[in-house]
Amino acid sequence: MHQFFKDSFWGTFFNYVSNHRLFVHKEDQKDYVIPEKYLPGYQEEAVDVEAEIQSSISSIADVKDTINDQIVVGWDGDDDPENPYNWPVHRKVFLLAEVAFLTVSVYMGAAIYTPGVNQIMEKFDIDQTKATLPLTMFVIGYGIGPMFLSPMTENAAIGRTPVYIITLFIFFILQIPTALTTSLAGLSVLRLIAGFFASPALATGGATVGDVITMPYMPVGIASWAVGAVMGPSFGPLIGSVLVVRGGHDGYESWRWPFWFMAIISGTCFLILGWTLPETYGKALLYRKANRLRRITGNKNIVSEGHIENSKLTVKELAIDLLYRPFEITILEPVVLAINIYIALVYSVMYLWFEAFPIVFLDTHHFTLVQMGVTYTGLMVGIGIGCAIYIPYIYHIFTKKMLNGQAITPEVFMPMAIFGAILMPIGIFIFGWTASPDINWFPPIIGGILFSAGAFIIFQTLFNYLGASFYRFLASVYASNALFRSVIAGMFPLFGRPFFLNLGSERFPVGWGSSILGFIAFGMISIPVYFCLQGPQLRARSRYAN
Repeated sequence: MHQFFKDSFWGTFFNYVSNHRLFVHKEDQKDYVIPEKYLPGYQEEAVDVEAEIQSSISSIADVKDTINDQIVVGWDGDDDPENPYNWPVHRKVFLLAEVAFLTVSVYMGAAIYTPGVNQIMEKFDIDQTKATLPLTMFVIGYGIGPMFLSPMTENAAIGRTPVYIITLFIFFILQIPTALTTSLAGLSVLRLIAGFFASPALATGGATVGDVITMPYMPVGIASWAVGAVMGPSFGPLIGSVLVVRGGHDGYESWRWPFWFMAIISGTCFLILGWTLPETYGKALLYRKANRLRRITGNKNIVSEGHIENSKLTVKELAIDLLYRPFEITILEPVVLAINIYIALVYSVMYLWFEAFPIVFLDTHHFTLVQMGVTYTGLMVGIGIGCAIYIPYIYHIFTKKMLNGQAITPEVFMPMAIFGAILMPIGIFIFGWTASPDINWFPPIIGGILFSAGAFIIFQTLFNYLGASFYRFLASVYASNALFRSVIAGMFPLFGRPFFLNLGSERFPVGWGSSILGFIAFGMISIPVYFCLQGPQLRARSRYAN
């Protein structure tokens, strides 16, 4: 665990303020033998320099124009334990668990709000559409946030961990005024800002997985992390309903308790991860290593790939490179744009469909608020089933083939995506046409299970399709995806309840509304089919594809 501490946010901070006496790296130890090539005055042939560059960085194309007297820092051999790809399995599992914990800690913040909507309507004397606005603002916030925060993690001078921890602290602090607010406007603005600072884990989490998991195992790693990401919204209504029902005392407005709970869990997450979440971005680690070697040798010619990249850009150009890249990838890459539109449609269907749950279980079957919250656990069961189907399949058709040296194209994920796309409308139709006062409450749960299993499979296959196609820019690609799906889908809860009630009948209150969503989901099956057939041609025209 020492490596986790020394490369954590606070480990790095206290190493700096203690003048490198605490949480030291091997270069700071007294018995460290400085490699001869890093010493001032050492000369080596240009051919050797280029060989060193090739062994230490992933792409030499941007470095060939650098001066030959620069010494590019790389890993100390293929088995360097400082390289995240060489970490032992138990350390990688612990890291994935930390990122999943972080993701759940902020992601449940969206849905945990919903059980208190009726009390908020009474408190501020507003209708349900206005009371739902803070939910939409949070979702929009964590859609916008990655476009600015996630690309920062791809700069070697910053890295992943500082962005994770600083934004988590701000998110934690924002929960306090949110719990104390006395106006709908204040609640909506605070939720928008909180969503913005909750966002890095949602987009950068997948990139962190890619930092430590080699390509053959990456789909399995991302799926393992994503279980936490997709279960967060399902945990939210359950926890929120318990807090709202049990939290009222002596006139205290219990709708505020979900925000206090978010403050507790995010604060706990901040305390734990501030010390134990290490930096994983290889370029950032080599950037810091080069700085340490510069300091102890006095040799200013020591650089890393990150130093070289940043030296070629002015501050203005660097800002444009960091902030514009997700927009550029979204607009100019047909593969990214098409997948973003598809996942946004899936999310929109899902968010709109979730508005049917209170109609079915509160209004039709007369569940209590807590019982209605428990029904969302069916979605967790579906996610578990989807995960149990997806991981063995993808290990067989992707991981094993890649380990055996067989050529793999990203389209290998599409047959499973088609399977998930078929499950979704089936689940929606079952839910809509079994939600009736004279039919048991369990069949709609079955529909929810099938829907969430299909949605999980779709998300995983398409996220991994993006990962396999744009491995070098994962944070930016996932940020653009988060923007599309969150901003578009976040609008749908605003009109969800009227949508179902205006189309429903006394016996089937959500039947026709669900059917419309089911037909839309059915039509979307054509999208993964198109990728399966035309994916290579689309990627061939790409500037950023691997």
